[in-house]
Amino acid sequence: MTRVVAVRHGETDWNRNGRMQGWAPVPLNETGREQARNVGQWLAESYDVDRVLASDLLRTRETTDLLLDSVGDRSVSFESAWRERGLGVYQGLSYEVVEERFPIYGLSETAYRAVEATPEGGESFRDVKERVVGRFDGLGGGDDETLLLVTHGGPLCILLGHVKGLGLTESLVNHHPENCAVTELLVNGGETTIVRESAVPDRE
Repeated sequence: MTRVVAVRHGETDWNRNGRMQGWAPVPLNETGREQARNVGQWLAESYDVDRVLASDLLRTRETTDLLLDSVGDRSVSFESAWRERGLGVYQGLSYEVVEERFPIYGLSETAYRAVEATPEGGESFRDVKERVVGRFDGLGGGDDETLLLVTHGGPLCILLGHVKGLGLTESLVNHHPENCAVTELLVNGGETTIVRESAVPDRE
């Protein structure tokens, strides 16, 4: 059985200011760094992590480094499979501009229903699902280990929906993980169960 403990990256200024991040090399802000430190301490108290998988984007790399300050030195694999959606020419625009001018590429139900829409230089939601779910299913579950996965809101929404058997639109509409929220999944052969669903740990 494989335990997958997935963490969304900490807050960035683009999160706070409502800008579309995509693959942009945006660093964590001080709030995001504090979120990662707090979650790292909680993870160290709650799990014995064997190895780490993470998106190779800057905000997830920085989150991973801060988590490992508490979890301890572990083997880390930074992989493009866990990236957020590539937004192409819309990367860096504000949510408001995208919703007003290009709604099928935003973060509303209009965009979530247009799962095949592909921005110039970017990816469709269908593309993201194929790479995220394909990599997740490749984890297997035969090994008795705990994996820490550091990724983004989009992949987490898609994973939760996949495990629940939801369509892609439903997956995106019904899940909204906060920065540094934790999702825990148990993978046992071909069966996956949700233990913890996108909750920010309370250490008080």
